[in-house]
Parts: sequence; structure tokens; C-alpha cells
Amino acid sequence: MEVFILGTGGMMPLPGRSLTSVLLRREGELLLFDCGEGTQISLRRLNLRWKKISAVFISHTHADHVTGIPGILMLSSQVERDEPLTIIGPPRIREYVEASRRILDMYINYEIVVREVHGPEVLWEREGYRVSSYPLAHSKPCLAFSLEESQRPGIFQPERALELGVPRGPQWSVLQSGQAVSTPAGRQVLPGEVMGPLRQGRKFSFMTDTGYVPGAVDFVRGSDLLICEGMFAEELAADAQEKKHLTARQAARIASLAEVKRLGLIHYSPRYTDRELKGLLAEAREIFPESFLTRELQAIELLYPD
Repeated sequence: MEVFILGTGGMMPLPGRSLTSVLLRREGELLLFDCGEGTQISLRRLNLRWKKISAVFISHTHADHVTGIPGILMLSSQVERDEPLTIIGPPRIREYVEASRRILDMYINYEIVVREVHGPEVLWEREGYRVSSYPLAHSKPCLAFSLEESQRPGIFQPERALELGVPRGPQWSVLQSGQAVSTPAGRQVLPGEVMGPLRQGRKFSFMTDTGYVPGAVDFVRGSDLLICEGMFAEELAADAQEKKHLTARQAARIASLAEVKRLGLIHYSPRYTDRELKGLLAEAREIFPESFLTRELQAIELLYPD
């Protein structure tokens, strides 16, 4: 699983800093989280197979998170796309997509499915994983998203299989696929007798544009990677509270309480230069040492837990 940072900025794009957008690639499938202005440019610069995007998850309908959608819709009409493109977000995302298509008179040669979400629920479920949502606290309805993989089979124990009389060969693969086998002596051997305990899959969470929401801690708990806004330094905590955003320190506190493995800060205020962002990182690391600043076009690999 890989995460690609397509844009890190909030409010307005800057030279070298596109608006917030994150792409996740899992076994060839692409999922997009938020779609700020210029998202398609970052996709092209990374040379990703963007036409394989299956779903776009929109946190909320403020302009800096949705203005890249028309470009993605029109760009997708320039290639042979057989599968529908699903767009999932809070109320009014359907109105935005439909109005954009109508006013811009878009040529669309594929199916677009739009789904509006009003609360916590499972949004997208495929073999091996699912994506869920959780409501946040912003000036408009806003959602956090989490992709969580199913548990993986335990590790096959060949010595145990031999002890039970299962000879080396095709029956080992049958056991690893979850089916029982019979030994030459006629004994039935169950997968649980030769497989170790189930292993955790990976978890990715995305959260931006929100005040502190206690329930969000449990929602992102145990994430291998949490991408979370850290829009302001702590000296502007009062402004952050008024505008319903998080400081870098508050994002780090969420990461610490949720026992995530890594925290990537994103959605930086345009008031901060790239040099000044180091101050936000320092504040976050005082609370959660495994914090880092996401950067444009960054690729982050998510390995399986040990």
C-alpha cells in the first residue's frame, strides 16, 4: 500500500504548494481523498495511472477541497474508462458535481456515481478492506475517512503439518487457503491446526478541517498512518478554535491518544513559508515524536504490521 501526497496547502494554492489531496494505491486500485485545485497536475507529475481511480472521498464542500473535481471528471473522459467513478462526500456534493457538469457542459463518456453521507458508516467495501467515515466539527458538514484492511491469515507452520501427517505438496496450499485436508492415513487436518494466529491488516486515516472531536480519536485508533491537518502553530490556537481547525500540537495529541504509528501533518495555512513549517513540526514532535511534514509529491509506503 502506498500513499501519495498530491497537495498539502489549505485555503489557496501557492507556488510549490498545491491544495490538499491524497491518493492511496492498494494492489493496483486507486482511491482519492479530497481533490483540491490542480490535483490532476500532481497526478500527471507522478505519472500515476489516474484513470484507475475507483472512488473519490470528499471531506467537505469548501472550495479548497473540491475545485479539482471538474478537472478529474473531464480528464477521465479523455481515456477509455470502463468502470464507474464513485464520488462520496457530505450533503451537497451531489449538487456540486451535477452543477459543474451542467454549467461546464462536460462531455462525460462513463458512469459517475455520487453518494452523500450524513454520519458514521461504512462507505466502500471491497475484498480485503473497507473505507468508513466519521463526522467532524467544522463550519460545514465534514468527514474523516479510514481505510482498514481485513485480518490476514496466520503464518503457515510446515513442521506442524508434517507432524500431523500432511506431506509436502499441494495440500499445504489447500490448508493455507482455509480448507481442511485428509492425510494419507485418513486423518482430517483443519487449517487452524497448522496456521498461526490471524494477523492485522494495515490502516490509513485521513482527517482535515475540524476542531477537536473526542470520538475521532477512537475512529483513527491504531492507524499505521494518520494524515491530519496541522494548520496553525499553537500561538494561533484561539484562531484555530474559532475557525474550527487544528493546530499541529492538537493533531499530535490526537495521534498520541489514538496510538497511531505515524502522523503526517497536512493542510498548512498559507501564512507559513516552507521554512516556517518546521516550527509546526517541532510543536507536534513535543507531543508525538513520530510526526512529519507531508510534502508535495511525496510517496509513503505502508508496510504490514509485524
